[in-house]
Amino acid sequence: MDVKIEQSWKDALSNEFNKDYFKNLTDFVRGEYLSGKTIYPAAKNIFNAFNLCPLSDVRVVIIGQDPYHEPGQAHGLCFSVENGVDLPPSLINIYKEIESDLGHKSITNGDLTAWAKQGVLLLNATLTVRAHAAASHVGHGWETFTDAVIKTVAQNRKNVVYMLWGSFAQRKAEMVDKNENLVLTSAHPSPLSAYRGFFGNHHFSRANEYLIQHGQQPINW
Repeated sequence: MDVKIEQSWKDALSNEFNKDYFKNLTDFVRGEYLSGKTIYPAAKNIFNAFNLCPLSDVRVVIIGQDPYHEPGQAHGLCFSVENGVDLPPSLINIYKEIESDLGHKSITNGDLTAWAKQGVLLLNATLTVRAHAAASHVGHGWETFTDAVIKTVAQNRKNVVYMLWGSFAQRKAEMVDKNENLVLTSAHPSPLSAYRGFFGNHHFSRANEYLIQHGQQPINW
């Protein structure tokens, strides 16, 4: 199957694209877009996280659940919204932790493209969603695909920082060799849980310290 995704990912994931589950997933997603329903993100942005961050560049992995489901928000990067869109509560809390941790403000808009271009894979476990219906595309195969993505990173890249916020993301840790990578876990940055351990987790400084220790450039958060 010819999937329009950045070439290094296309090569590494070629076996996945030919599996039955992925063909079924593709049929489902295509049908959703053609049904007249509003689906996020725009089809051209489904693989945005991969296109902006080739496999060979991956230095940090952040895992979200599924895309934002309100107009103008989702553009293929977890926790990120397009420039000019109001910041979602979780992203506001991420920026608060960066300022507390690093002593400086992060970018002022919600577009995290600059992070992706520095080697931060901003991966949602489910890559599409129906408008106004959170988790509406859960259980159709995206989770199998994105698990394969995490395994691919683990097999091909060492000394990667995995930032796993909340129990959903933390379940992905079992696919990562903790002796060859840094796995950081905490509560999720959503308003419901940020005060239970996300604030004060120092993940951003710890990630940069680890990268520097292993001869890599720190991320400009």
